[in-house]
Amino acid sequence: MTTEFLSSAGWSLTPTSYLVLGLLAREGPSTPYELKGHVAATIGHFWSFPHALLYKEPARLVGLGLLTEERELDGRRRRLFTITEAGRQALREWLDHPATQPTELRDLAVLQLFFADLEPTNARLAIAREQVSLHREQLAGYEAGQRQTGRLAAGTPGSRTIEQWRGVTLRMGLLYERAAIEFWEGVVSAVDAEESAATRAQAEDDGAQLAPPDAPLSPETAS
Repeated sequence: MTTEFLSSAGWSLTPTSYLVLGLLAREGPSTPYELKGHVAATIGHFWSFPHALLYKEPARLVGLGLLTEERELDGRRRRLFTITEAGRQALREWLDHPATQPTELRDLAVLQLFFADLEPTNARLAIAREQVSLHREQLAGYEAGQRQTGRLAAGTPGSRTIEQWRGVTLRMGLLYERAAIEFWEGVVSAVDAEESAATRAQAEDDGAQLAPPDAPLSPETAS
C-alpha cells in the first residue's frame, strides 16, 4: 500500500514530507534538531517513523522549492529551514484530499498475544499486566495535558507550547489509551477465569480419584 501523494505540480511527496511542511508551517523556521523535538512532543504520540528522515527530507524539499534553507556561517553551522508559499500550497492540496487508507495497527504486544497460546497462560498474563501498566501511565500523561490545556483555555497565565498537544488529537489519545486499558484488563480477567476453572476441574478430578468407587455411604447420606 503506497502512502505517497502526487501533487498537481508533479511532486511525489510522502507523509514525512507533509509532516515537515506542516510543522514548519505551524512552528515557524526550524532546524532538523528542532523538528525532532517537535515530533517527540506531539506527532510522535500517534505517528512513528525513522527520525533520521528529519535530517534528509528537508534538503529534498528545498530542491523541490517547497522550503528554503539558511546555514549559519560559524558556530554550530545549523541549517534553518523555512516553508515557502509553494510548500504551503502543497500542504493545502494534501489536506484537501482526505486519507482513504484503512488504519493499520502495529502493536508489538498484540503480536505477542497472538502467539502466546504456545506457552502456558502465565505468558499471556505477564504480557497483559505489563500493557495495563504502560497504558495507565500513558493515559495519566494525556490527562495531565488535558488539564493543562483546560487551564490555558480558561485564561490561566501561561502560554501554549510545542510540548502540549493541539486540537482533537489529544482526545484521540485519551480514547485510545482507555480502550487499550479495557482490552488488556479483559485479557487479565480471561486468563484468571481460565486458571480458576482449571483449578476447580483439577480439584474435582483429585477428589474423584481419592474416593473409592465402592465406598459405603455415610449414615447421613444413607438417611
